[in-house]
Amino acid sequence: GDEMKDVSKEDIVVLMSMYGDFEQVGSLGKKYLSDDKQIMVDSGDIVLYNNSNIVLFYASNAWSYTRLGKMDLSKNEVVDLLSNGNITIRISR
Repeated sequence: GDEMKDVSKEDIVVLMSMYGDFEQVGSLGKKYLSDDKQIMVDSGDIVLYNNSNIVLFYASNAWSYTRLGKMDLSKNEVVDLLSNGNITIRISR
C-alpha cells in the first residue's frame, strides 16, 4: 500500500550564498519562531535571521539574530568551507 510520508522527518536542503565577506546565507523557505537579539557572532556560529534565513559565519559580525548553534570545526576549517564560493547545506532532523 501507499505509505504516508512524514515530511517533518525529511532533510531540509538549503542553497547558500556568500554575503559581505563574512557569511553564507540561505532561505529556509518558511518562517520559524525567533528570539532576535543584538549579538556579536564569530567564525562557526549558526543563526536564524529574519525568521526564515539560516546564516553560517566565517568571520565576525554584530546584528540582530537568533542563535542556533556553532560548527564543531576550527576557525581555519570554517574559513576553508565557507569563504570559497556558494555552498549547499543539508539539515537532518
